Amino acid sequence: MAHEILVLIFFLVVIIAASEVFTNAIESLGARLNFSEGVTGSIFAAVGTALPETMVPLVAIFGGNSRHVSEEVGVGAILGAPFMLATLAMFLIGAAAFKFAGRRKRQSITPERTGFKRDIEFFLFAFTLAFLVAFAPYEYRLLRVFVALMLVLTYFYYVLETIKASSALVKDGHATEESKGLYLGLIIKEHMALVLLQLLIALALIIIGARGFVGGVEGLAEILHLPVIALALLIVPIATELPEKINSLIWIRSGKDTMAVGNITGAMVFQGSLLPAIGIFLTPWTINVTVAASSVITILAGLWLYYIVLRVKKITAPLFILNGLLYIAFVAIVLALTLGH
Repeated sequence: MAHEILVLIFFLVVIIAASEVFTNAIESLGARLNFSEGVTGSIFAAVGTALPETMVPLVAIFGGNSRHVSEEVGVGAILGAPFMLATLAMFLIGAAAFKFAGRRKRQSITPERTGFKRDIEFFLFAFTLAFLVAFAPYEYRLLRVFVALMLVLTYFYYVLETIKASSALVKDGHATEESKGLYLGLIIKEHMALVLLQLLIALALIIIGARGFVGGVEGLAEILHLPVIALALLIVPIATELPEKINSLIWIRSGKDTMAVGNITGAMVFQGSLLPAIGIFLTPWTINVTVAASSVITILAGLWLYYIVLRVKKITAPLFILNGLLYIAFVAIVLALTLGH
C-alpha cells in the first residue's frame, strides 16, 4: 500500500506543476489573441484540461478485459465527471475564495455573469437530455443517435456563442491578462510558437500525470476491495478532474474569478455534451440506480448554480457549501448501496 500512496503523491505533484505551467500558457494565449476571460477559461482551459477524463472512458470502453465492466466504468466515468465538477469542484472554488480572502481583499466571487449563466444553461440542457435518453429502449437506436448528434451540435453552438460574446466583454474590461511572463520566455524570446510549445508540454504532462494517478488509484482500490462502480463514479473522476480543480484554485488565488469559474463550468458543458455523445454511440448507454442518483444530484447542483447566477447579487463563498453537501450525500448513497449488497 505504501508504494501505491507514493505513486499517487508523485503523480499529484506532476499534475500540480503541469497545471501551473498550463495556466501560465493559457493566459498568454488568451491575451495574445485578445480573447475575453470567458473564452480563455470556458473553452481553451476547459477543453485542454478535459483531455485526461476524455481518455479514461475511451480507454475503459475499448481496452477493458470484460465488456460489461468496461462499459460500466466508461458510462460511470462519463457521467461522474460533470457530477464531480458541479459538486466538489464548485465547493473547492468557494473554499479557496474563503481561504485566500485576505490575499484577494474580498471573500465574494465575481465571475462575469453572462458567461456563467450561459455555461450553466447549456450544461443543464445537454446533461439532462443525455440522462433522459438512457431510459429510452435500446431498440430506439435512431432516437439515441439523433440525441447524440444533437449533443455534439449543442457544444459547437455553445462555442460559437461564447466566442461571439468575447469582443463586447473585452471592451467592458474582461480581456484576458497575463499575471506573469511566459515561463519558457525566461529561456527563449517570447513568440506565439513558444506559447503553443509550452501549452503542448503542459498538456502532455497533465495527461501523463492524470493517467499515472488513475493507475495508482486503481491499484489502491484493488487493495481496498472497492467495487467497480464506486471506482468509476467517485475515485476516477477525482483523479481526472484534478487539472480543472488546480487550475481554478490558482486563478481564484490570483483574483481571476471569471477564468476560475469558467474553467469549471466550461468543462461541465464539454463533459455534459460531447462525452455523453461518445457514450451513446459506443455503449448501450443504460444506467443503474447508482449512476441515476449521481445524475440527479448533478442536475440539482446545476440548478442551484443557476439560481445563484440569476437571483444572488453578491456571490459569496458559503453559497457553494451546498455543492459540497450534495457530494457528501452521494458518497453516502454509494456506501449504503455497496454495503447493502
